[in-house]
Amino acid sequence: MSHCLYSNPTFSATLPICFTPTTNIILYLEHDSPPSLRLYNNNNTMRLSKRHFSPLSLCLSVFSSGFRFPGKFQAQRRFLNSSAAGASQLCFKSSMEEQRASALSEGAIQFHNVGSRDGCEAPHKWSSPGGGKKIDLKKQIFCNRSLNMRNIIAVGFDMDYTLAQYKSETFESLAYEGTVRKLVYDLGYPSELLEWTFDWNYMVRGLVLDKKRGNILKMDRHKYVKVAYHGFRELSKDDKVDIYGSSLIQDSFDEPDYALIDTLFSLAEAYLFVQLVDFKDNNPEKISKDVDYARMYKDVRAAVDLCHRDGTLKQMVAKEPNRYINEDTTIVPLIKMIRDSGRSTFLVTNSLWDYTNIVMNFLCGGRTVHGPHTCNFDWLQYFDVVITGSAKPGFFHEESRANLFEVEPQSGMLINTDNGTPMPQVGDPSPKILLKSKNKRCRVFQGGNVGHLHSLLSIESSSQVLYVGDHIYGDILRSKKVLGWRTMLVVPELEKEVELLWELRDMRKKLILMRNERDSVEDKIHHLNWSLKFEDVNENDKQEMLSALKDLESKRDQVRLSHQQAQRENHQKFHNVWGQLMKTGYQSSRFANQVERFACLYTSQVSNLLLYSPDKYYRPSEDFMSHEFHLLPLE
Repeated sequence: MSHCLYSNPTFSATLPICFTPTTNIILYLEHDSPPSLRLYNNNNTMRLSKRHFSPLSLCLSVFSSGFRFPGKFQAQRRFLNSSAAGASQLCFKSSMEEQRASALSEGAIQFHNVGSRDGCEAPHKWSSPGGGKKIDLKKQIFCNRSLNMRNIIAVGFDMDYTLAQYKSETFESLAYEGTVRKLVYDLGYPSELLEWTFDWNYMVRGLVLDKKRGNILKMDRHKYVKVAYHGFRELSKDDKVDIYGSSLIQDSFDEPDYALIDTLFSLAEAYLFVQLVDFKDNNPEKISKDVDYARMYKDVRAAVDLCHRDGTLKQMVAKEPNRYINEDTTIVPLIKMIRDSGRSTFLVTNSLWDYTNIVMNFLCGGRTVHGPHTCNFDWLQYFDVVITGSAKPGFFHEESRANLFEVEPQSGMLINTDNGTPMPQVGDPSPKILLKSKNKRCRVFQGGNVGHLHSLLSIESSSQVLYVGDHIYGDILRSKKVLGWRTMLVVPELEKEVELLWELRDMRKKLILMRNERDSVEDKIHHLNWSLKFEDVNENDKQEMLSALKDLESKRDQVRLSHQQAQRENHQKFHNVWGQLMKTGYQSSRFANQVERFACLYTSQVSNLLLYSPDKYYRPSEDFMSHEFHLLPLE
């Protein structure tokens, strides 16, 4: 039997929560940041984890107006609700099965006061009366590797293009125009460039730029080039084979000779590079002979870096965030849902503190620098740790020696720390401790590495972390491959992709049937050719076979042309130039292959997490090999 004790978090720093006479164990809640749990037994202390109490399970009970307790606990609930706002209870239950199902049983338990932090009691979408129904395909979360959210104790987010979805038509155009001006005024390119415009629909993610040849490529998962352009001129099949398919050793298509377009931030610079290639080919006298395609790409990158260094882009976004960033009222409910489920939340972004604060104010409260509601730091209450200027992907290497500085939010001043612990300044015997109100336990840092983050959040195993980002290389690949974090990739283009897949499902079946017909006709041609060459047939039979062969060859040409035309029409339904994001012909694209390899989950918007229980067990669909697929009916 266990006795549950009530304690008010404001009474002391270390408080007894539960006492079990049979084991002489007392459970304490320590009010540090974040709060933690300790077991005390015979003057010994140990961190709370699954292996320490195999016959018991820890139940985290949270109190809100909508929570219903079993009858025998109703009196305790009324007592707790009347005693103190935000009070919490922890009790032991002797059930092995419940222990295995415990949301946080796989590692150290983190405690949060839960419920609405802004006074609003709106239900979460997945648990609302309208929740639990079939989710629109565009909003679904797709699973590559099994992920039981009950094993996750911390959920982290990137900011740019993850929590903050930028408007391509305005933000990418702003980046493009700034880069063009830098090329002309700082790097000496012709003034004609100032008249150029940006087509934000032209480029897609997953492409590869060939810096030396001025080509832009789309490859399948085997790194075979399927679609290729030189500038805006499409390369023929023979050209593609001559350039990329005639060597004994297959090209790796990696740096330094190639550039990967894996982030939405790269679309504007890729489009500008294509324009410059076209301009150089058509106006050789206006570009110096010393400036080759690779040099032009280097200059474009330099111009982009200049825009970021002088603050051109971020100053414009700060003035009118609603012009460049999509408003999303689901961000706060999403993060609150995660925290209410007992998990820590953190933000890791490459943006520095000043810009991060502006963007997060806009997302979490509609506040702007010059608006009626000025920026403040209220949004920090939704996170345990915020790390700015993280320099991902280098951040994900524990051996990185990047210093970790604490940021003073009001002034932006950086304070030296020893792995997160404040350090005294020279001549000052005591370290400066940043004061935080009781509902702003979040600490803000700059730099550091993943080891610092694990220490700040008391994370013992990398597999206990889910990180959500938009960049395959900067967010997903390194965090998954190097650390073993669980990962979710945000792919905004997926909404349109799955919608078209559904609309074009009959066309896809038609394409499969047409391909089967091509195979059948070609097999018959091969059979007749073989018979004519190696079998002893009389003259009459030979003439009949030659006539049949001629008819089959004519039919083959017709079927091939029809199939190719249908393929092109299907290709252009998704994108007039590059086709389907996740496919190249019948193969997965290089981008899709990376998503499948490194993202445990992927979805169109981070807010889609609101449609699922925070304790959901995500399971992948069955994999099919080719021999299995052909046994499945088309209907």
